[in-house]
Order: sequence, then C-alpha cells, then structure tokens
Amino acid sequence: MSNKTKTPLVPTLRFPQFKNSDEWSPQDLGDCLDYLQPTEYLVNSTAYNDKHETPVVTAGKTFILGYTNETEGVFNEPLPVIIFDDFTTASQFVDFPFKAKSSAMKILLAKKNANIKFLYESMQQIDYEVGAHGRHWISSYSRIKVAVPEPSEQQKIADCLSSLDELIAAQARKVVALKIHKKGLMQQLFPREGETQPRLRFPEFRNAGEWEVCELGNVSDVRDGTHDSPSFFSTGRALVTSKNLRSDGTLDLENVNLISEEDYSQINKRSRVSIGDILFGMIGTIGNPVLVKSDGFAIKNVALIKEVGALSNSFLVQLLQSGYVAAIFAVLNTGNSQKFIALGKIRGLPVPVPSLPEQQLIADCFTSLDTLITAATQDLETVKTHKKGLMQQLFPPVDNEVPA
Repeated sequence: MSNKTKTPLVPTLRFPQFKNSDEWSPQDLGDCLDYLQPTEYLVNSTAYNDKHETPVVTAGKTFILGYTNETEGVFNEPLPVIIFDDFTTASQFVDFPFKAKSSAMKILLAKKNANIKFLYESMQQIDYEVGAHGRHWISSYSRIKVAVPEPSEQQKIADCLSSLDELIAAQARKVVALKIHKKGLMQQLFPREGETQPRLRFPEFRNAGEWEVCELGNVSDVRDGTHDSPSFFSTGRALVTSKNLRSDGTLDLENVNLISEEDYSQINKRSRVSIGDILFGMIGTIGNPVLVKSDGFAIKNVALIKEVGALSNSFLVQLLQSGYVAAIFAVLNTGNSQKFIALGKIRGLPVPVPSLPEQQLIADCFTSLDTLITAATQDLETVKTHKKGLMQQLFPPVDNEVPA
C-alpha cells in the first residue's frame, strides 16, 4: 500500500475572502471550454491596413495580422474568447470583434461556471508538447488538466490579473510612444537623402550653414572583423557576430560562441574592439549599430568604426540608426539573396557632418531619449515579471502528463 499523500490543490497566495474555502478541483480543459473551428470566418482578402475597423487575427505567436472593413463573418458574440494555435500552442485572450484567418486556429469559449480570462491565464502555466506532424490536436488538448476554484474566486483572480494587464498595456504604449517620438525627431534633426541640412536645427546653429557630406571612410577608421571560422570551446573569449547586435542598440554577450585566447589575439591584430567604437552588422542583419561600452571580445563579419576626430561616434551611432542610412543601404542591398553589405559600401556611405559642437548637441538629445526609452522598457519588464511571479502563487501546480 502506498504511503504517498495527496497534496491539497490550493494556491500559495489566496485572497482573504477565500482563505477558508474548499481546495481547487482538477478539471479537463475540455470540460471548461468549448471550441469552434473558424472555417466560416476565413478571410480571403489579404489587403489589410489600420484604416479599417475590424482586426484580422491569424495563427502564430503574433496574432493580430491587420484590419479589414468587411462586416460579413465578423466574430463578435460571445466575447471574450481565447484563440489557440494548433501548431505553435500559442494562445491569446481576445475581447474585441475580429475576423479569423487560419484553419489552424481554434476559437475557445467558456462553458457554464468557467471564467474565460481565468482559464486563459491557467493555460499560460502549461508546458505543451506538440503532437504528430507538429500539431497539437484538439482531442489531446482537451484532456489537459487545470486547477479550478469556485466561480467567484475565478473572477477575483481574473480581475486582479486584468488590472495588471492594463498596467502592462499602458507601459507598453509609453515605450512605443517614446520610440515613435525619437523616430520623428530623427527625421527632423538629420538631413534627408540628397539634402545637406536638416529640417530642424537648434537655435544656435540655425545660421551655421550646410553640413559637409563626406564618405564615412574619409572621416572614420572603418574596418571589419575576421572572416575565418575559428573553433569554439566551452570556455574562452566571446566572438561577436551580427546576431549579437540588438535593434535597441545594446550588445548580447550571453548568446555568443567562445574562442581560444590564441584566436582572440590573432583576430585583434587587425580589429581590436575598444570602448567607444561602433559595431555595425554586415551579414544577415544589416545595421543594428551598437556603441561599445565594454570590451574583451572579438568580432566576425561585423564592421568596426573607430573615431578619429572629425566625426563623433556618439553622433554617428544615432545617424546610423536613422531612416536616412536605412534607405541608402536598402538600395545597395537590392537583389541580394542573402542580406549582405560589403565593407567598401560602408566606407563609401555619404555622411552629412555638422560641426563637432552641433554633433554633440544632437547626440546628447538622442542619448537622453534613449535613457528614457531604456527606463520605460525596464519598467515594462518589471511589471511583466511581477505578474509572472504573482501567477506562480495564484495558481497551484497540477500533476499533468500533457498528451502528445
């Protein structure tokens, strides 16, 4: 006879009014949710844009595809629902009318005494195993167990997490607004292609005349890293490639391959990276310029730009992020099957160069904005982390062999 005792199915954290309530009961998701196969809601047109009223939802990790002004086949009752993707096992809580675009989706609806928001958050705790042919069939999905309390406690948890979602959404909008503001300011403070003055200048430079357009290689030291393929080891020096340059201007030194000290020294004979240098992606990812803030690594297939005096790297890194540079490199890369930009093309980039004092003022302006964006992004991640930690306490773990 087994001496194993059953662990009560109660969360670590419970709202005061439910502390003496019954333990939660394990239930199959299929007993809590109905589903619809959205074949009758398929959209044939692919001409979506944000000028129309109805969101179009497709399968995958990113669900909102676009918008349409079609009214036939719009799913608007009952709402809210959960959209589940058979292939990726991603899900999204949807509380607005929409049109569905993929037969790989399931539209999940709550049954009696089941709170759809509570069940959606419960589903985020499940480690799915994708079944045959890379698909998670609804028959196996419906047998997954979740812990379910009484409807009033479900509602309280749903309300709590919905409040956090509103905070997350508000903070995300703040981050987006700051990024849009910076993009718009860049269009004003940097000249457009073919022009030699920006639309907007700081008061002290309004009569300073045109900017001088120079080839980057004539005002900066532009070189690149190794093109060899050194051996990788479990310990050693980091080898940075284009994939380690993030779009937010930071450097990913965690997901790197490690090389020997000998290869590190050999590579750095021609391309040693120093603090204050700029790295610029050349293969795969074009751009994502990073102003280096720490050294001790080598580079491969990445352009290295060193400041030599006439052009400040703090100004240049912002210019390299602008639409002005993106438009030039987009034309240069047209027709290539693989994204690639030659070092000679980077050296030949026409760079509009103002005086050093004007460069510094522009750089300071964008650096201040970057600081605000970074702080807002960190605040967003803090709220997301808080929600994740809270969910671990609000939902008890369920012994569950997830069907394949």
